[in-house]
Amino acid sequence: MVDTKETAAYICVKDTLDGAYPSLVLGINSARQGMETKIFYSFMGLNMVVKGGTERAKYLPPGLMGVIPGMTTFATGMMKKKIEKANIPSLAEMQEMAQLEGVELIACKMSVDMMELDESKLVEGVTVWNAEDFLTYAKDCKICLFT
Repeated sequence: MVDTKETAAYICVKDTLDGAYPSLVLGINSARQGMETKIFYSFMGLNMVVKGGTERAKYLPPGLMGVIPGMTTFATGMMKKKIEKANIPSLAEMQEMAQLEGVELIACKMSVDMMELDESKLVEGVTVWNAEDFLTYAKDCKICLFT
């Protein structure tokens, strides 16, 4: 029998709050709609699948505000309060939820090598793929987005 399940792929390249939430939110919702879903973490996004990485995510204010000393810490605190007030789960909770929903978290092999990362430092259940592996999967996806 031919597998006709729809597929979705998301690419996360940032280790910031606004860079990491979209792929998880979209991934969870794709899985809930019955889609086979994978999130590919590359470059700085790789930090989101390193143990403890979600807790270190910051919010970087845009423009000149982002270069003012202490502004990132202040803005991150403010953003985390807004997230909590809106009853949005933390990044760590979202990541766990995604895995429970069947979303596969994939680390980019090139980024793992470039960052000289020991694969044992990755969150449990994370798979490592090279670009060819990801493209083989992504080329036939119904949804494939950079988030």
